[in-house]
Amino acid sequence: MKFFHQTGQVIPLLALISGMVCTAGWAQSGAPQADTGSEALMPSLIVDFTQDARSLNREYPLRISPRRQARFARFYRDELAMLKTVNFTSLSHEDQIDYLLLKHQIVADQHQMAIEKQQFEQMQPLLPFSATIGQMLETERLMQRPDAEKDAELLSAMVKQLKAAQKRFDPSSIPSQGADGATVSPKPKIDPVVANRAAQATLEYQHALSHWFSQYNGYDPSFTWWDVMPYNSANQALTEYSNFLKEKLVGIKADDKTTIIGDPVGRQALMDELSDDMIPYTPEELIAIAQNEYDWCLKEMLKASREMGFGDNWHAAVEKVKQMHVQPGEQPEMIRKLVLEGRDFAVNNNLVTVPPLADETWTMIMMTPQRQLVNPFFTGGNEISVSFPTNTMTYEQREMSMRGNNIPMSRATAFHEMIPGHFLQFYMMARYRPYRRVFETPFWIEGNAFWWEMLYYSMGYDQTPAERIGALVWRMHRSARVIFTMNFHLGKWTPQQCVQYLIDNVGFDSENDLAEVRRSFDGSVGPLYQTAYLMGALQFRQLHHELVDSHKMTNREFHDRILHEGPMPIELLRADMENLNLTPDFHTSWKFYGDHPTHP
Repeated sequence: MKFFHQTGQVIPLLALISGMVCTAGWAQSGAPQADTGSEALMPSLIVDFTQDARSLNREYPLRISPRRQARFARFYRDELAMLKTVNFTSLSHEDQIDYLLLKHQIVADQHQMAIEKQQFEQMQPLLPFSATIGQMLETERLMQRPDAEKDAELLSAMVKQLKAAQKRFDPSSIPSQGADGATVSPKPKIDPVVANRAAQATLEYQHALSHWFSQYNGYDPSFTWWDVMPYNSANQALTEYSNFLKEKLVGIKADDKTTIIGDPVGRQALMDELSDDMIPYTPEELIAIAQNEYDWCLKEMLKASREMGFGDNWHAAVEKVKQMHVQPGEQPEMIRKLVLEGRDFAVNNNLVTVPPLADETWTMIMMTPQRQLVNPFFTGGNEISVSFPTNTMTYEQREMSMRGNNIPMSRATAFHEMIPGHFLQFYMMARYRPYRRVFETPFWIEGNAFWWEMLYYSMGYDQTPAERIGALVWRMHRSARVIFTMNFHLGKWTPQQCVQYLIDNVGFDSENDLAEVRRSFDGSVGPLYQTAYLMGALQFRQLHHELVDSHKMTNREFHDRILHEGPMPIELLRADMENLNLTPDFHTSWKFYGDHPTHP
């Protein structure tokens, strides 16, 4: 049974539901009755779910902890049991959408937790200290006074465990020999991907142990007397062990800035992820769709290349475009100008409502050199983060940064990041159905922003051949992202092959391609994130065809409605906007590609 806080009391959720009979139209069975104009039921349940999940995240902060996994498993089971008590057919259509969003989110969270559990089991032999730290964290969570002497003993034992593990797994150390000369302890073969994951997990455990130590050190005299030196030794041993895993088992030296070690999830995990995002296609079908979109882009690219005088040598045309950059110090003003041009195009063509306050309150910052290592291009959201070289970069890095952030390519995506793209998304999400933020998916967030690129291109926003090339490089890149990430996670391509594919088929400079692939596989985004740009945009393109091309909505009505409904899997957004019949066991089935002229 799930619990949550209300006016200082801890109340079972189902007890609260049974108390809604008089105020929310609930029958004695606890199921909601047909909507009679009373306040919707599901938004409050979604808020409860969101806040309860946040509370549990605070209570169990270590992501890979078995205790956290067990607690969340129970939480998700209780949530699904609660939803089964709701009379789905008696809900309003809007409540049915929210019901399905919540149910779908819980199932998706369960899938993610199952993946994390499997990954932890694979790492477990490399994490001999996990149970010890886990027990210490549990003592802290329960707010119990630690047994200082016992903890000192455990910390000292942990140091020995780490040294033993290092000796056991070190491929360069000599295996122990028996009296007859036979090998007693053969070296276990460790997958570099698992070792890389374990190195990151070691740092997570180290951070958690540091928090545990700071909770008692100096406040408990006995703890301080017993545990300072053992903790310092354990902390140092964890640092050395993480470095050992990286250098000896993964193969990445401390000064290595180029090697990329990804973590391919495999076909079944991809299928589960696609189901969670309501994409009814296989990875292989997505690759074929992306290739088809790429081929269209290439035809357009050749047209623009010929107009620029480069014939079919489109790489030379892209090279010319990359030289169209401003000088150091001029990039912020150039980006500001491009953002305003993109905004004006949306307003002048009556494509979407831009509130005056939204137009007034977007801001700009400069991206740090460190962040540019994984994101060489500017990004957006609540602010636009401008990528451009600094005096700390090498000559080659400065040249690539300026070339990659040239005027035509920047013009093609400035509005993607701000208005009508990400900034306007976030502005509206904070004001319309904010409880749906928990259902954010890159297919909606990135797909909607990329859809604006497609729509602008079709409406003639990019007028010169150089401007069209700038836009097409990004469209080719979105297709290439699908192709290389799917092949990587299917186990067919290495990260190095992905980098080379981008160099050959998109036209970015090598450092920028390296940063793109590193970002795709460093764990900061999920396996479908890069795929979501194109596939989300194609869903919006099909939805636009069904509602705007058919004259059921104007462009402004269509885009305003999307922003007012908030983030969610786009198939459910379609069901909402088209008022489709729904059932509590709703499954993805919308084939959004190929039912209309291929390009707008």
